Amino acid sequence: MDSQAIAFLAAGFGAAGVTFAAAFGISKLASAAMQGISRQPEAAGDIRGTVIITAAMIEGVALLSAAICFLLSLK
Repeated sequence: MDSQAIAFLAAGFGAAGVTFAAAFGISKLASAAMQGISRQPEAAGDIRGTVIITAAMIEGVALLSAAICFLLSLK
């Protein structure tokens, strides 16, 4: 296996790791939000807004990390 093949393989593993980590983070966030809303339904709007912003931040970091993985594989 040459070095470029290893770089592509490492980028694939990196992108997969980023995807799983982002999915895990968002699932923990959603779980905590659902528990909070079930305990205090009148705060559902505030909790929902915070969850959307936080999930977008997690997705942004995941997208940036995946892009870096692919850029490093092309170097």
